[in-house]
Parts: sequence; C-alpha cells; structure tokens
Amino acid sequence: MTMTAMNTAATGLEALSVKLDVIANNLANVNTTGFKRSRANFEDLLYQVRREPGVENSLGNVSPAGIEVGTGVKLSSTQLLTDQGSFQNTGRNLDLAIDGQGFFKVKVFDDMGRNGIGYTRAGNFFVNANGELVLGNRNGFTLEPSITIPEDYTSIAITSDGRVNVTTPGSSAPEEVGQIELARFVNPEGLLARGQNVFVETDASGPPIEGNPTEDGFGSIVQGSLEASNVEPVHELVDLIQTQRSFELNSKTIQASDEMLQIVSQLKRY
Repeated sequence: MTMTAMNTAATGLEALSVKLDVIANNLANVNTTGFKRSRANFEDLLYQVRREPGVENSLGNVSPAGIEVGTGVKLSSTQLLTDQGSFQNTGRNLDLAIDGQGFFKVKVFDDMGRNGIGYTRAGNFFVNANGELVLGNRNGFTLEPSITIPEDYTSIAITSDGRVNVTTPGSSAPEEVGQIELARFVNPEGLLARGQNVFVETDASGPPIEGNPTEDGFGSIVQGSLEASNVEPVHELVDLIQTQRSFELNSKTIQASDEMLQIVSQLKRY
C-alpha cells in the first residue's frame, strides 16, 4: 500500500509541475497583444478494483459499494481559452482589434501551418518596404489577402467592416485599396499555437470559415486599438498558490509513505 501511495503521489507531482509551467507561460504573456491563456486539465488514472459494487453475499444482499483504489492523475490536455481580452486605445492608425469573432489571416512559413496560413488576434500592423501590411512580429508576416499602401499616403482609415481607405496628396476623396478578411473556426480551442502570436489550423479546429468583418457572425474592426492578453493576473496568482499547496500535499504523501515503510522494515526488531 505504501508503494502505491508513493507512485500515486508521484503522478500528482508530475501533473502539477506541468500545470505550473502553464501558469508561468500565462503570466509571462500578460502583456502580449492578442495572447490567449491556457488551462491545464487533468484526468484520473486506472483504479485497482478490489471489490466491485453490487456483489451479492451469501444472504443474497447486494453490496451498495465496492472497494476501488485510484492510482493517480495525469494531464489530459492544455485547453486554449479564447475569450476576448480588453481593448487598449493606442490612437495608431495601423493598430486594429477585432470586436467579436474572427482572426486576422497572415502568410506564414509553409512548415508552420496548412497552406502557409496562420491566424492571429494581434492587430499591431506595419507597412513594410514594399508597402504591404504586415504583422508586427520579428518575421513581419504579410496580411492575407495582401493589401498594398501607396508610398505617398497621408492617412489611412479602416472601417468597421474592414475596408482600407487611403488618402494621398492631391486626391479629393479617400481611395479604397483593400478589404480585410477574417477567419473563424468551429472549434477555436483546437488551434495550434506556433508562437509569434500565431495559431494554425488543425483537424481539431476544423477548416477556416472566411468572411468580411460584421458579416455572417464575424466581429467588427476597431481602428486605433489593440486587444490585450486575456490573462487575469489575480486569477493566475490564486491558481499558482493552489498549485503550490497541492504540490506540497503530494510531497507530504511521499514523506508519510516513506515513514510507514521505515516502521514496517523495523518490525522485526520488536
């Protein structure tokens, strides 16, 4: 029994250490634009069934309960929580947020995602040397479909439905140079995080459903704002304390089992 308790507690220590990694990553990205926090989910392991419920005794009575001893826990999944973060007003014309459902589409490396397309809620865009709108990360992934801004533009106005209007010197009215498209998924929690604020499609997420902002259930574009991380620091810190205490309790179980083994090994001396 003491060895079973040790092994059971060891599974708890291993699972909780992974949960601690998840919490650490959430807290590390508390200021990451468009970041979506994760949650560790657990499941219990197989049980040692020493007597099944419902066993009939010699008097014909049925046992109302059996004897089952669990063998521990394991991490079943890390769940992506896609609830919307708060908006931060920046006043910058190329900072965009999505109010509602949808992801921006960006062109990524072919080995990162299917068809070389990634999806992001981070809307900190720049204009690169070719005049294209690109995501503000280290690789400058190009917005899909590509939108090119004239070199001599004086202002950019992006409507809630994603139309990009540019004013140039000498023009009497803004000119529409592109349309921002969004994508959403039946199961956005099934997306695979690849870093750089980018997610990619998987079999679990299902194929992307594409469309224009404000249409067919898609959210609207908010110019001059960014979506902040949806990490709640207070919640994460409380979860961190609970994880730490649970880790201590499992280590206490191992310590208690070791002390019981010492007592058993010394019985022959009495």
